[in-house]
Amino acid sequence: MRESVSRARSVLGVLVTALAVGTSLLSSLYVFAAESYVPNSEELDVTWRPALGFVAALAAAVLLCWRHTQPVVVTGVSVAGPLVFVTDALAALISLAALTAHRRDRVGWLGAAAVFAATTAGVAHDAHRHADVSIIKILFGADGVPFVVVVLIAALLTAVPAGIGVYRGTKRELARHTNAERALQAEMARKDERSRIAREMHDVLGHRLSLLSLHAGALEVTAQQESGRAAEVARTVRTTARQSLEDLRQVIGVLRDGRGFVSLGHERSSRPGPPGLTDLPTLIGNTRDAGLPVNVTVLVDDTAAAPEPLATTTYRVVQESLTNVLKHAPSTTVDVTVRGGPGVGLTVEIRNPLPASAPAETPIGSGSGLAGLAERVTRLEGTISYGPTEQGHFAVKAWLPWEHGEARSV
Repeated sequence: MRESVSRARSVLGVLVTALAVGTSLLSSLYVFAAESYVPNSEELDVTWRPALGFVAALAAAVLLCWRHTQPVVVTGVSVAGPLVFVTDALAALISLAALTAHRRDRVGWLGAAAVFAATTAGVAHDAHRHADVSIIKILFGADGVPFVVVVLIAALLTAVPAGIGVYRGTKRELARHTNAERALQAEMARKDERSRIAREMHDVLGHRLSLLSLHAGALEVTAQQESGRAAEVARTVRTTARQSLEDLRQVIGVLRDGRGFVSLGHERSSRPGPPGLTDLPTLIGNTRDAGLPVNVTVLVDDTAAAPEPLATTTYRVVQESLTNVLKHAPSTTVDVTVRGGPGVGLTVEIRNPLPASAPAETPIGSGSGLAGLAERVTRLEGTISYGPTEQGHFAVKAWLPWEHGEARSV
């Protein structure tokens, strides 16, 4: 539907332009013939001023094709013919409508004044022609037309296209403001929806995670009297629940205000940012506490100076890969390698043997974790690949660019 409307408007614009150019050419031809008219003779008395005026009028008529893209230039050229030579001002009047539609500042007023002067000159020339070819004398009589009438006619002829242009320009601006208002209303609606989702997530997940942390704390106290291993597991559960609450607060903040995880100003100091390379030891330790053997190799130059998006994406690649191993191959050993630095980029590789059989219980999850990682990596203009290898392993390998001079945001 929109394409049909756009095509119809395009065709209509071409037809209007063709009509404007054709009408201007016919008007200029009539003025040239009228200025060279000899009463009671079939011959024309062609002089240099009407001839040059006719050439200027032809050029102005052709330039009307660009009156909407270059209104100032077209108007300037159109007024030159009537002011300097002897020709009509129809092209100047047509271009004035386009000029006032785009410019309603000082340039627009100056253009209107110039077109008024050119129109006055054109009407004055017509008033001094022979009564047989003078349009004004045909309309008002052959006895002569006062100069005041000439000025009034020129003012009326100038006011009509100027008013049309102002109307079209105002209508266009109103449409632009309406579209901007609709976009703002849509953004406000999205923000309200984010706030609603944030409140629901906070009410549901926040309550459950708080209960989990509370019960894990109670279990830790009880288990210390019976089994050190049980107490260690309870402590891990409580720590994980507390970290999940922190992650939940960050997600709630994103949903509420639509910004990234990193806060600005005093908000950043009061709330921890997203995890990065320095948090990898904690992640590995928690994974080992969950019973998964992990071999780690980290060779990164200037870890603390890594850009925050790079550090966070690296952490998420390792985190999601270890989570998938815990779901699908909990009895295997994982090799984690992170190496690189400024100028060469960061390479992350997680590799584990494929399990001999599927896990007894169906893993819980959305199944889109690796797709989400690919989106994160691609957003940073990196590369990622994952899947089984010929050696019987499942490997996740990502490369992230790290340019010289990039520093961690503060």
